[in-house]
Amino acid sequence: MLKKIAAIKARFHGSQKGKLVAQKPINDAPAIDLHVGSIKIATPAYKKGDKVATRAAYGTALAKLGDASPRVIGLDGDTKNSTFSDKLLNKHPEQFIECFIAEQNLVGAAVGAQCRDRTIPFTSTFAAFFTRAADQIRMAAVSFANLKCVGSHVGVSIGEDGPSQMALEDLAIFRTIPGSTVFYPTDAVSAERATELAANTKGIVFIRTGRPALPVLYDNEEPFHIGQAKVVKQSAEDKVVLVGSGVTLYESLKAAEQLEKEGIHATVIDPFTIKPLDGKTIAEHALRVGGRVITTEDHYAAGGIGEAVSSALAEYPNIRVRSLNVKEVPRSGPPDALVDLYGISARHIVAAVKNFQ
Repeated sequence: MLKKIAAIKARFHGSQKGKLVAQKPINDAPAIDLHVGSIKIATPAYKKGDKVATRAAYGTALAKLGDASPRVIGLDGDTKNSTFSDKLLNKHPEQFIECFIAEQNLVGAAVGAQCRDRTIPFTSTFAAFFTRAADQIRMAAVSFANLKCVGSHVGVSIGEDGPSQMALEDLAIFRTIPGSTVFYPTDAVSAERATELAANTKGIVFIRTGRPALPVLYDNEEPFHIGQAKVVKQSAEDKVVLVGSGVTLYESLKAAEQLEKEGIHATVIDPFTIKPLDGKTIAEHALRVGGRVITTEDHYAAGGIGEAVSSALAEYPNIRVRSLNVKEVPRSGPPDALVDLYGISARHIVAAVKNFQ
């Protein structure tokens, strides 16, 4: 303690007793060009059918962004080996900040880092943990901050980790943020493209990534755009539109395959962005098939995909929407078992189609 007091006293000098003389600032950050065009990353390199978690693809894309621009930084809440933001840390440690288990500080530090466009910060943690920083995220929007939030381990499909870590209200929270953009990529290719688009999109951006490793669905060269859905399956005989994202898109495809064996054909749509939602594409296909739409989501009903689609289609009196979602506080268990238990699996979608009146 005496040494600390002596060190403090040593900083006081000069004829004026008690005057603290500050050290000159040290510029330890490299000079950067703030006037650059859009940031581009290398084309994804996956094989169709290979199983890759969207959280892993996000980490790959984040590292690519670090290669492309020193302005891109990553901040994580001590979950970097789960969110895969450690891929940036491993390649560019000078562009990574470990914020530990302090999500409010995580977001606050990122908001500070992005001031005057100095950096483009990507904050990563479990999506459920962003609820702890809801006030900081809201105030970031009030300040017109350029903040990227990437939440992994969403929904009941995370399985054994249990309800404390199952994000089931994250879409609702981020959809309500003024000026926000909300991505929900389904496979590795779309996850990389969402990350690239996020880096080039001003404002509050949320990317919802999942824990399960799911088959690569899209070609590596497939273009993606904000507010533009992907129609992944359709035919002239379709009688219903199935809308899903992430794990529920694959459940929708399974349901469509089962229904087809019984002579019932379905259009399957991947929204890609939940905000802005491509209501036009969904409406066009809904009208084409007779006005029946079923949404399925690994999220609570409030503020989720079903509500977003219903709102977008409310002006069409001939379109009816049914929504399958998680309706109660879930429990821990195997991912596939939980997806089925809480009513968002393929068999529940098949039943909903058959019971659609």
